[in-house]
Amino acid sequence: MKIELTKTKVIKSDINRALKRFKSATIDSGHLDELRERKEFLKPSVIKRKKMKDAVRNERWKREKEKDSY
Repeated sequence: MKIELTKTKVIKSDINRALKRFKSATIDSGHLDELRERKEFLKPSVIKRKKMKDAVRNERWKREKEKDSY
């Protein structure tokens, strides 16, 4: 998976606006997510276990929310 570099132009020497655009473009492009993923190696079984755990937690949350709405 190749991600293009994020570029931002500074208009009217407004560095704060350019920095804000750069930050949002970096988040949207997925650079930070990839950096976090590459920080350490996780075995496929660990990834699978985490996904299952997240799915169970989300399902419980949805059920609790449905109970509260009635």
